[in-house]
Amino acid sequence: MTNYSEIFKKVFSDIGQRSAYSQMLIGVSSGWVTGYTTMKIGKFAAFAVGGSIILLEIAHQEGLVKINWSKLDKSVDKLADKVEASLGREKNWKDKTERYVDNQLDRAESLLTRNGKKVAKWYTKLIGDEEGPKVNDLHIFLASFFGGVALGIATG
Repeated sequence: MTNYSEIFKKVFSDIGQRSAYSQMLIGVSSGWVTGYTTMKIGKFAAFAVGGSIILLEIAHQEGLVKINWSKLDKSVDKLADKVEASLGREKNWKDKTERYVDNQLDRAESLLTRNGKKVAKWYTKLIGDEEGPKVNDLHIFLASFFGGVALGIATG
């Protein structure tokens, strides 16, 4: 181990006294090692965080974990308000309105997903077909149109 420390001291001591080529070689080498190890550590961290999120979602789907989304959203909103206040940014009426509408849309979405069967029955009564919705030319056109719009936006 002392041999490595002596080599390290010899290479990095008094770099300013060396030639420009030596300084560039040492700088590039140390930068590459730093970038390489940072990339590997970053990949591992991303894998660990992503894997834990996936495992948590699987546990939620299997009924092992129950998440109170409204409580989580409220706590995240309070935390975001504290961060914005500490940065000196006061929320104006537009931001408050946007957050309120977003919360109301989230509530409506959760109600619709919980009451999916009721909504499906209502929709089939609305279109007058008891066997369920039928795909027609208009549906195909609208789906392809919006797909084309999305593709145009993505490539533009």
